[in-house]
Amino acid sequence: MRPTPAETVRTLVAGRLPALVHLAQRPGPFHVRHATDVDGRVLLLVGVHSDLAAALPRGEGSDVAVALDVLDLPPAAGAPSLGRAWVSGWAAPLHGDAARQATLDFAEVDPTGDLLDVGTRFRLYRFEVAEARLERPDGLLRIDPVAYAEAEPDPLHPVEPELLTELAVHHGREMAAYVRRQLGLVESGPDGPPRVVRVDRYGLLVSLGRPGARRRARLAFPRPVADHRELARLLHPMLCQHPHSAAPRG
Repeated sequence: MRPTPAETVRTLVAGRLPALVHLAQRPGPFHVRHATDVDGRVLLLVGVHSDLAAALPRGEGSDVAVALDVLDLPPAAGAPSLGRAWVSGWAAPLHGDAARQATLDFAEVDPTGDLLDVGTRFRLYRFEVAEARLERPDGLLRIDPVAYAEAEPDPLHPVEPELLTELAVHHGREMAAYVRRQLGLVESGPDGPPRVVRVDRYGLLVSLGRPGARRRARLAFPRPVADHRELARLLHPMLCQHPHSAAPRG
């Protein structure tokens, strides 16, 4: 198994990565801080004296067509990008109870102190995703908005750089041995040790081969993991397995 395109878009727009926002018939793009709530609706945190605030509507009952643009940042050298997510809809300002609930939703993703100044120095806008796309080197995929809303962000994506560092620094030899067992590779040879370059709830992406001729392989977990603690419990017996014992294929 691997993340679906809808899950990848949800992961990228969750609010952990930098984003740009494009407004219909307005100059731009604009840098924006954003998050998504549990239903996948996009929240924009906008300074009241910013250029973006001047381009967005202020009153209740007003909205504007917007598109959020989020590019994945590879977590390590040699790691591939997940792609670029584009989601669009009609953004409207939030007031009263809606703004207070959106502040709590935003804080679940990014508990920035600026949320304390929503209503004075900052405003919150929200839009439901009416169109979603995933841009990859092999083409552009259109994602059904219902599939997007029902998907969940990958729980490992926010801590992926730390997980890769942990595996490389503290478990490099064990992980290399595990990958070799899974792929049926010999211990010695001109190739360097295999290296984990990406991790998600469904498995590991490893890079192997000699410099200049690297290739990638995916090793699937027996089941999707819920968080990094479950990942640690899942990997522990794999990494501690005796080299000559049988291992389930990934």
